[in-house]
Amino acid sequence: MARVAVLHNTLDGRGGADAVCLHVCEALQDRHDVTLFTLSRSSLSDLNALFDTAAQVPVHRPSGTRLVCRAFDALPDRFGPQLAARSVLLRRLFAPHAADFDAAVSTANEFDLPLPSLQYIHFPQFNCRYTTAGETPQLDPLWSRLAGVGDRVLPDDARLYANSAWTADAVADIYGRRPAVCHPPVDLVPNPRPWAEREAGVVVLGRLAPDKRPLRAIRIVDGIRARGHDLHLHLVGSSSSIYTDYARRVAAAAAERSYVHLHRDAARERVETLLATHRYGLNCKPEEHFGMAVAEYVAAGMVAFAPDAGGQREVLDWRADRLFTTTADAVATISAAIDGDDRPALPRDRYASERFHAAIRDGVDAMLDG
Repeated sequence: MARVAVLHNTLDGRGGADAVCLHVCEALQDRHDVTLFTLSRSSLSDLNALFDTAAQVPVHRPSGTRLVCRAFDALPDRFGPQLAARSVLLRRLFAPHAADFDAAVSTANEFDLPLPSLQYIHFPQFNCRYTTAGETPQLDPLWSRLAGVGDRVLPDDARLYANSAWTADAVADIYGRRPAVCHPPVDLVPNPRPWAEREAGVVVLGRLAPDKRPLRAIRIVDGIRARGHDLHLHLVGSSSSIYTDYARRVAAAAAERSYVHLHRDAARERVETLLATHRYGLNCKPEEHFGMAVAEYVAAGMVAFAPDAGGQREVLDWRADRLFTTTADAVATISAAIDGDDRPALPRDRYASERFHAAIRDGVDAMLDG
């Protein structure tokens, strides 16, 4: 049994990366002595309920974590969650404890760490200006230098995993090393209804955050209804203090429409019921790094749609009739599927969590043996 530190910059966003963190803790906790280091206020019990995980590990929150979280929360929505800055700070605060561990696992992208590590990269958080994928934050050069990776060199003893081939390509662009692809865990949604018994509605999963584009989803459903389809929309979003103002805008837009239903911080049982009883799933974030929501739609036996960019194209097997570029294109694409009574065709069990857990355990064991 080894002493393993899991590093995750913040769990307060309550998104797919945070689910991966809890799955990693769950995968390793019975085999190793695991401690989670994070600058977060969220409790593991709340997150386990949200993500249907069973992580039970000690959580080390560095002194001043609450103050740091409040400071980041005070930034206007347009500044985003500042994940790179949080990671720089977490690395500094973890450094005095590194000697207490045999290895580390980052579930918050790439780090320069002084011990052997497995690094799960959702998308590169530093040196973003060296790849054409994604956006480049204004302070990218500063955070990259402070993170110790300004030279675009990662530690030789770091094993790299990426959530999609698209992300792996971006990492290779920047660091000259292509990670192994290890898709995130997405289990089958239980008790899916037969197609004929499902409601003619759209479900959108994801944080109530600007990058997830829930307001765009509302406009898309507006457009489909304007074509004569009696379609309703369920926005199922985790709320976060990081995006309070934006969440208010989403709530206001939903309240103006009788056919839009907002579910904030819904219990996992409620989420699964919506997925199992509706026909269509929609993702609106462009250049999604993987698309856990899209994978959940597939796992629920839904017909899923997403922007024609990023890792989500892999989840949808690059099907042109499930991908769109603009809001108008999304309206036309989904309307065509409704008119044609399209049925789900992708296998539901591609991303089972046990596959992911085994890959993480094997990766950590290989690192420790190496």
